[in-house]
Amino acid sequence: MSSGTNILARASVPAFLCPPGTKVHILNLGTMRVDAGWLLRGANSSSASNSNPENQGRDLIIAAALIEHPHMGLILFETGCAEDVEIEWGAPLTDLFPRTVYTEAMKLPNVIKATGNDIKDVKAIIMGHLHLDHAGGLEHFFGTNVPIYVHEEEFKHAAWSVATNADSGVYLASYLSLTALNWQTFSASPFHLCQGLTLHHSPGHTPGLCLLQINLARDGTFLFTTDQYHVRENYEDAKPQGWLARDHNAWVHSHQMVRNLVELFGARLVFGHDMETVRALTAEKGILE
Repeated sequence: MSSGTNILARASVPAFLCPPGTKVHILNLGTMRVDAGWLLRGANSSSASNSNPENQGRDLIIAAALIEHPHMGLILFETGCAEDVEIEWGAPLTDLFPRTVYTEAMKLPNVIKATGNDIKDVKAIIMGHLHLDHAGGLEHFFGTNVPIYVHEEEFKHAAWSVATNADSGVYLASYLSLTALNWQTFSASPFHLCQGLTLHHSPGHTPGLCLLQINLARDGTFLFTTDQYHVRENYEDAKPQGWLARDHNAWVHSHQMVRNLVELFGARLVFGHDMETVRALTAEKGILE
C-alpha cells in the first residue's frame, strides 16, 4: 500500500486495517471444466474466416476464504458447491459445468480442518453472491443459526429466480431455505461488517453481487471479487463475461469502481475462479496476514 493509504488503513475507521492476529486462508474446494463462452464475451465464436473454431474450455478453481478475525471469530467467505452435485444439480448442469476434481480433502469441513479450525466454530458467513457453485455449501449450516450476510438485492433476486424459474439453473432451492438458515441482509455500500472487512455492491453478474475487501497489516489489501471477474482476463483486458453476464452496463460501472479501489488501496485481486491466480498467491504467501 502507498504511504497515504497506509495512514488511512491505520486510522480508527472500520473500513481500514484488520486487528492484529487476523489471518486469511484461501480454500480449494475443487475444479470445474467450463466452456470459455460462459466466461468471456465472444469466446468460441465463429467468423467468416473461421467458421468452425476449435472449442476452448477452462479449468476453474472453486474457491472460498476462511478468515480468523480476533473480534468476530471465524468468518467464511462463500462455501463452494454442494457435496453431491449429481443429486443437488443433476443434468444438464453437471454436463455443462462438470466438477472434474473433487477429493475427500476438498470437502468444506475437511478443508477448514486442514487450516487448524473446525466448521462448527464458524461464527459468520459472507456470501458474495448466491449461485450454485458459491452457495451450495450452505447445506452444512442448516439449523446452526450461523448468520449469513448477503446483499438484499441478491437474496431477493435468488428467491424470485427459484420461485418463478426466471433465471433457471444458476440458483437452486435446495440451499435457499427460509427456515433452516439465518439470513442477514444488508443494503448499504460500502458495508463495514467488522474492522478491516468491507463489502462493496458490484452488480452486473448478478443484481446483488458484492466484493469483499480485506485490509491486512502484513500483506496489504485484497479484493475477493467472487464472480464480478471469473478469470483474470475479465479484469485485466476489461473483457465482459460471456453467457453468464446479466446486466452489461452495471458490470461496466462495477468494473470502474473496482479499478478505483485498486488504485486507492494498492489492492491485489483474487478472482472468482482463476486457477493460476489462486495457485500463485498461495505459493507466494500461504496464509495471508
